[in-house]
Amino acid sequence: MPLSEQEQRLLDEMERHLMRNDADVVTAPQGGRTLSYRNIVYGTILVLLGIGGLIMGVSLQIIAVGVIGFVVMLGGVILAITPGRGAGKARVEPERPSKPQTNNSSSFMDRMNDRWDKRQEER
Repeated sequence: MPLSEQEQRLLDEMERHLMRNDADVVTAPQGGRTLSYRNIVYGTILVLLGIGGLIMGVSLQIIAVGVIGFVVMLGGVILAITPGRGAGKARVEPERPSKPQTNNSSSFMDRMNDRWDKRQEER
């Protein structure tokens, strides 16, 4: 079900507010670097291969195969969480408000509640 125009505007305003005030939470870079999707895919493949090797080592009762499977699985996890080369160069800057805020003392939720009350009175 698509959002109404009013709901879409409210969602856009909330998103702008979040980007403006909590940009560090929204982008969540780790030390200025972000994860690489390629590393995540390769790491996931290695984890699956490692689990297969671990299961094969346990079922065949060959300790060396199980240990190698575990090491491959651990390497896959490390690869998946390692930031890629050049990742984090493009940082998302929070969008600046298009018009100045006239009432800075009230919180965002207070303004939303006021708007909601005004719209309910209009009906």
